[in-house]
Amino acid sequence: MRTPSSLLAERWQPSAAVVRRAALAALVMSIVIVVTGGAVRLTASGLGCTTWPRCTGESLTPTPAMGLHGVIEFTNRMLTYVLCAAVGWAILAARCARPWRRGLTRLGWAQFWLVMSNAVIGGITVLTGLNPYTVAVHLVSAMALVWVALLMWERSKEGDGPPRPAVAPPIVRLSYVLVTVIGLLVAAGTLVTGAGHHPGTPQDNRMVPRIPLDYDRLAQAHADLAFVSVGLALAVVFVLAAVKAPPAARSRARELFVVLLAQGLLGFVQYFTDVPELLVGVHMFGATLVWIAALRIPLALRLRADEDAPEAAPAPARTTVAA
Repeated sequence: MRTPSSLLAERWQPSAAVVRRAALAALVMSIVIVVTGGAVRLTASGLGCTTWPRCTGESLTPTPAMGLHGVIEFTNRMLTYVLCAAVGWAILAARCARPWRRGLTRLGWAQFWLVMSNAVIGGITVLTGLNPYTVAVHLVSAMALVWVALLMWERSKEGDGPPRPAVAPPIVRLSYVLVTVIGLLVAAGTLVTGAGHHPGTPQDNRMVPRIPLDYDRLAQAHADLAFVSVGLALAVVFVLAAVKAPPAARSRARELFVVLLAQGLLGFVQYFTDVPELLVGVHMFGATLVWIAALRIPLALRLRADEDAPEAAPAPARTTVAA
């Protein structure tokens, strides 16, 4: 069956470099939407638009009476369309490339549906008055989008052949353990946010529910996970060096270790300075970088060649001619 995308593919065949740039654009926008979403909460603009999908009951856009908070919240909503455009470009680039990268196209569509589901979760968050549990789910869903966008970008630089491990299976499993611990660290951060400061709206105007757990205990559990993450990341650095893992994997492990140290230092500073908004925003951006750095390590521990790459032909036998 001929579809609009197949008709476009007959007229436009982007190069591999264009596909990589499109995938990178989608990844960058997935990071931007995490940061701007954090800015909405940190500027107390979470209910700048009082309902969803409209901004008010009568208007799609913020009214002058809503002030700066309405503008900030509405701008973040509009950035979703920019994200959709970036994801759409990635999908079309993967679909129109020759040969057709079916796996990349599926990853692009996975991003699209994650964006749509996260938009609905964001709407539910507004309609429930910034319930901290839906806020946490909103951030976790955004991190899932970052994961898929990163996977598409990394896959755009590889072939479509079956993956072949570059190290022994126990080393691969160790990298998965590291990713799991980092994921738990990020999830714990959402609970700390839900129980602590910056509920997302001025507290003197509206009571916002908080997670009914002790903030200091949650912060300590988050710090404990950070210590475990740093120790495990350091162990991965030494293990990959000992087994002579691919240089890319060793470099990525070192990058994760450095980013984790910086993120941990920033976390302690913000805790002992009463969690200022600017440091929290930087910490959210750092959490995204930590998540990306961890995910890139197992991706560097396997190799993918082009699926249709021909086998290397044996060198012809040398013959001698009798004099």
